[in-house]
Amino acid sequence: MKGKFTKVSFVLPTMILFTLFFFFPLILLALKSFSGEGGFTPENYILIVTNKRYFQAMINSLMLSTIVTVTSILIGAIIAFFLARTDFKGKNLFITLITFPVSLPGVVVGFMIIILFGTTGVIPMFTKMITGEALGAIAYTITGIFFAYLYFSIPKTVMILYGAVVEFDPRLEEAARTVGANEQQAIFKVVIPTLAPVFVSAASIAFSTSMSAFGTAFTLANQFEILPILMYTEYTNYFNIEIASTMAIVVAVVSLVLNLFSRSLMEKG
Repeated sequence: MKGKFTKVSFVLPTMILFTLFFFFPLILLALKSFSGEGGFTPENYILIVTNKRYFQAMINSLMLSTIVTVTSILIGAIIAFFLARTDFKGKNLFITLITFPVSLPGVVVGFMIIILFGTTGVIPMFTKMITGEALGAIAYTITGIFFAYLYFSIPKTVMILYGAVVEFDPRLEEAARTVGANEQQAIFKVVIPTLAPVFVSAASIAFSTSMSAFGTAFTLANQFEILPILMYTEYTNYFNIEIASTMAIVVAVVSLVLNLFSRSLMEKG
């Protein structure tokens, strides 16, 4: 009886919070996204694909998130394996510095990119002193937002992969070496395939974060459009609640599907 009461006392508040702050708002967004002049209609979703501006923003978001995800997984995996397999003085400090960007708001990251790569930023001004021409002014381009997203995606990837690599059963790797595999072969043929669900989980988090990030994009995305910025513009400038809700649902569905997929892989693993 006591155990049942404990479960109820834990599950009930969780379900209430989930309903109030996730399920209920999501239902309202979904209803708005299917609203039109003719009542209930899918025309807003059709418009996302047929309207050149909306469609390009969606493609920009998908491409940017994909490139950020792949790059952060590659770099994050190298750092995670290095930290998990190497002991050195100041390692804890190094891990703290690597993961520090996670605590920074997106707007701060955006301003850091502007300070470094803005029109009058440190890098352009330095190159102008050396070569006479300001180079590297990428702050307001898609390249600038790529580096900004990468800045906060890599630490998350490292944190996820590091724990998995540390907990990896070394006996599996040793078994591969006993049949002739060298260290690199053991990593690529045993360790990485075994940890594939963790890699997928890290990738889904990196992708979802990039798809929905707003603060950094709001600071830097002046020369191109992505879904979070267009969503904000449609709502605040034009009060186009239906289209803004549709974009929000698209981002939410993409993130939800990826998280469910990674969770299923983690449970199978």
